[in-house]
Amino acid sequence: MAQIVILPHPVLCPEGAVIDAPKGKSLCDVLLDSDIDIEHACEKSCACTTCHIVIREGFRSLDEPSEKEEDLLDMAWGLEANSRLSCQALVGDVDLVIEIPKYTINQVSENH
Repeated sequence: MAQIVILPHPVLCPEGAVIDAPKGKSLCDVLLDSDIDIEHACEKSCACTTCHIVIREGFRSLDEPSEKEEDLLDMAWGLEANSRLSCQALVGDVDLVIEIPKYTINQVSENH
């Protein structure tokens, strides 16, 4: 199991979190299973960017993003070189530090 450190997010995870995550599970599912309600407007089908995260440590340990994911990431708010869609990034053997961006391109969140 890898350890996932989630940096504090003002709404979704104000104090941050440390989660043990099984190999092969998407980061989106890991977050949701840990009661961190990251947006996922397309229901994890790689059709939006609402589950965009930034990998602060461990980025190179993840599988390469697909061309579809890269195309979608180009539309994400706050895109960085180490951005991924959490629905597509699968946990490996390496510990990760992730940041959930403050905003998404969604103007209205279904949870608020």
